[in-house]
Amino acid sequence: MKLVFTFFFLLPIFCSIAQFQVGHTTITFNDPARTGGFGSGGGSGRQIQTEIYYPAITAGDNVALASGQFPVITFGHGFAMAWDAYSNIWQHYVARGYILAFPRTEGGLIPGPSHGDFGTDLKQVSDKMLALNTNASSIFNGKILQKAAIIGHSMGGGASFLAAANNTNIETVIGFAPAETNPSAIDAAANVSCPALVFSGSADGVTPPANHHIPIYNSASSICKSFVSITGGAHCYYANTNFNCDFGENTSSQNISITRAEQQTATYGILDPWLDFKLKGICNAYGAFLLAIESQPGTINETLCPSLPTVTIINDPNQGSDVYCSSLQGNSYQWYMDNQPIVGETSQCYNIPTDLGATYQVEVFFENGCVFSQPITFTSGLNDLTSSQVKLYPNPANQFVTIESDKNEINYLLLDLNGRVIQANQTYSKIHLIEISTLNKGVYHLTISDGLNKITKQFIKE
Repeated sequence: MKLVFTFFFLLPIFCSIAQFQVGHTTITFNDPARTGGFGSGGGSGRQIQTEIYYPAITAGDNVALASGQFPVITFGHGFAMAWDAYSNIWQHYVARGYILAFPRTEGGLIPGPSHGDFGTDLKQVSDKMLALNTNASSIFNGKILQKAAIIGHSMGGGASFLAAANNTNIETVIGFAPAETNPSAIDAAANVSCPALVFSGSADGVTPPANHHIPIYNSASSICKSFVSITGGAHCYYANTNFNCDFGENTSSQNISITRAEQQTATYGILDPWLDFKLKGICNAYGAFLLAIESQPGTINETLCPSLPTVTIINDPNQGSDVYCSSLQGNSYQWYMDNQPIVGETSQCYNIPTDLGATYQVEVFFENGCVFSQPITFTSGLNDLTSSQVKLYPNPANQFVTIESDKNEINYLLLDLNGRVIQANQTYSKIHLIEISTLNKGVYHLTISDGLNKITKQFIKE
């Protein structure tokens, strides 16, 4: 047996971002305890008409969602702005596998918007979107990952902190040039404990950072919070061109030195890995976020988010020569073989079948995130068994497959076509039946070893 340590990331799992088509639907949610709002069809009480954009099979209105489950981002618009000013946001993030919900309430000039109602609307839409996952009559039934963020721009940024105060149903809150509100977003931020990001443009004269963005950020009680100052950045450039916002900016903001596209690129460079980490649980995205917060061109940043520790795999001879453990204790664990999770291996230690030869890694979850260990690679040194020594039948099969060997003792691994370990076992008989009735239809592999030799055979589950 040969043992090799290698250093690389799980690129096939974490660096591939699917590009989805954009589907759209409109839902009017209802709050029977309040009045007003915008829209109709949601029942008595306050109407909260919401434009929802989602990953779809084909682009269009009310089309079917793409395969999978997707986290939810609820987005709050700016003062005197409409949801359609943010098509750059939904086009970017729907393509990356997120559902975007845009409440259309509190968009008028006269009477002036109610910041408190808008904050409540953002919280309620976020909660109601998550609940659609179990609504059999909804196109979102079974499609919503139970992870949510609230993001807002300007007035919507301040209202996002109103929505996030004492809110345990969201993973993070993000403000684009968040404005102080009435009731106070600065005061509400003191009750925000979820991780928070505040984006600020240094040339913003509409909501000057010293009076709006910085006090909101400083007030937040989040253990993990970050402030991103985009050098020469504007107030309105987080959105598309918008007459109302741009008019206000032209009369107040000085020294804007970058383009709208450059500001959005700088924002995405930090926000993309953050959302991938917080809403999708992609561990390597956290390291990418920390790197971006330190080095994103054109930004001056501060973060209180802690770095995650380095995890190695160590042999524990007290438990056995093939028992390997995470070097650090975490909240939970997941072991991987050749980049695929091993079903049921969720302890700190794992009795690795080293003689089969493979690369192993352990994912360790801590209170503030997760991290992968360095890979550890074994080469088996085993010779190949011949087909005459090991037979596998029937093929195709439905209920059972039978291993017939000329050896009295064999080990086997049952894997799916992606290399994910489904079952690992040892048998002391020359004929051994494996039940496969619960497996999905498809192609599977069996790697069979007698301790000195091995062979991999393929079969089809009908």
